[in-house]
Amino acid sequence: MPKYYEFKVVGYYLYFTSFCVIECMHVHASDSKLSEGGSAKFFVKENGDTVVQKRGILTDSEISKIQAFIKTNYKEMYLKWAEYSQNGYYGK
Repeated sequence: MPKYYEFKVVGYYLYFTSFCVIECMHVHASDSKLSEGGSAKFFVKENGDTVVQKRGILTDSEISKIQAFIKTNYKEMYLKWAEYSQNGYYGK
């Protein structure tokens, strides 16, 4: 599972799975197991805003902090996404 970064953001890894690159760009946030159970899923728009598709076990505060991190870093994150997928941002 490709991680966007090797470090955790608010205690969660940000990643995507190689089988889910058929969708538009998105970010899973999960614990160290990188399991989808309990993970959150954020679809990323071309301006860096996100749509929470699944909140998992994350609190409102954790979701807000991850959304802010994605907003700041989405262009860099997209480069990693584009290594695996030709699908663009959410809403395109």
